[in-house]
Amino acid sequence: MRVADDEPDLGPWAAEPTLDVAGRLVELARARRAGSARTGPLVVAVDGRSAGGKSTAAGRLAAATPGAVVVHTDDIAWHHGFFDWDGLLVDGVLDPVSRGEAVSFRPPAWVERGREGAVEVPADSTAVFVEGVGSSRASLAPWLDATVWVQSDEAQAYRRGIDRDVELGRERAEAVAFWDEWMAHEGPFLAADRPWERADVVICSTPVPAVPDGVVAVSRARAVPGAPAARTS
Repeated sequence: MRVADDEPDLGPWAAEPTLDVAGRLVELARARRAGSARTGPLVVAVDGRSAGGKSTAAGRLAAATPGAVVVHTDDIAWHHGFFDWDGLLVDGVLDPVSRGEAVSFRPPAWVERGREGAVEVPADSTAVFVEGVGSSRASLAPWLDATVWVQSDEAQAYRRGIDRDVELGRERAEAVAFWDEWMAHEGPFLAADRPWERADVVICSTPVPAVPDGVVAVSRARAVPGAPAARTS
C-alpha cells in the first residue's frame, strides 16, 4: 500500500462481513443520535480519495442496511466546483433529511444545464450513506452520525480513475489532464482536513487483501468497538 505522504498506512487489515460492519456503524450512529434534535434517517459519510473505491464501499454498506440509500457528492458538485459544495449538500439534502422530510433536490447546475432527475431520499429511509471526496469534512460534522474512510493505494487509484474516464469516452490525454488538475485540488484539501483522523471505520480498497464476497477489509487500528480480531495482513 502506497498512500499519500500526509496520510498514514492504517493497516493491518481484518476480513469482516459487510453486514457486521454496517450493523456496527448503524449502532454507533444511533448511539450518537440519542438526544439529538435531528429526527430523520441516520447519516453516514463514506470518504476517501478519488477512484479509491468509495462508491463500491458505500453501495455495499447501504445494501447491508435495510431502508438505506446512497447520496453521491459528485451529483451535488456537478458543474459547481471541486470542493465548495458543502453548503449545497446541507441546504438541499442534510437539513431536510434531519427533519425526516423526503428529498428531491435539483442542484442549481442541474436546472441551468437541463440535467434530468434529482437527488432523491425517500421519507421512510433508515440511513443515508453520503459518498464522495470530502463527505466527512469537518464542516459537515454536525450533520453526520458516523464516518468511514476508504484507504487506497495512491498510484493504483490514479490509474483506475484515468482508465475509467477513458472507458466513458474521454481521450487518454484529456483524462490525464483532468485527473492531474483534480488531484492538484484534492491533495491539499485532504491534507488540510485530514478526514482519516476522524473516521470511525477505515476500509481498504486498493489493493484489496484476499477476502471473499460479502466481506470487507477493515483496519484493525480504526474499527468500531466489538469487531473481531482476525487478520488478513
